[in-house]
Amino acid sequence: MLTVLVDYDSGNLHSAAKAFQRMADETGAGEILVSARPEDAARADRIVLPGDGAFPHCRRALSLQTGLFEAIDDAVTKRAIPFLGICVGMQMLATWGREYEDTKGFGWIGGEVTRITPADPALKVPHMGWNDLVIDNPHPVLAGISTGDHAYFVHSFAMRVDSPAERLAHVDYAGDVTAIVGRDNILGAQFHPEKSQATGLRLIANFLSWKP
Repeated sequence: MLTVLVDYDSGNLHSAAKAFQRMADETGAGEILVSARPEDAARADRIVLPGDGAFPHCRRALSLQTGLFEAIDDAVTKRAIPFLGICVGMQMLATWGREYEDTKGFGWIGGEVTRITPADPALKVPHMGWNDLVIDNPHPVLAGISTGDHAYFVHSFAMRVDSPAERLAHVDYAGDVTAIVGRDNILGAQFHPEKSQATGLRLIANFLSWKP
């Protein structure tokens, strides 16, 4: 089994790779490979797409890697291999990103990414630090993760999904902020699993064993 962490110069790959390798070793989930090569995405059994920074920058950076998005799209939408987007990697699943400029996302999860606007003006944006998950819909990758478990966030924009069934979890930041989305073989986490201690490692382990 091969899990590819996509390298397109827009993610915290060192920390993510260490966390995924640790859980792969513990669960016998096979090889973890950090790669920007379309041929590696094409042969992957699972794909992880991290993302740090602004939506338009990440979307352009991915598009500039010749053939890479096409290989990911083919693997996920045609071969239905398990996919996990992290932070902006999750946001790009949406139909549109509204950060700085309107930018088309993958359209795999209907919705748009907009700026967080807490009802309490005392709360700062970006939303940074630990927050308690609220589970909205059950999912195999959430096994062992419950409402009240902590996850670590760093972001100013969040996804608003069109279908409530595709929002698996949220957090309260003077208003609902989407934390996990998913449908079929596709998942996204707004928080950073590699920085979320027990909750994040559980999510990673579950993803590595998930058979949608």
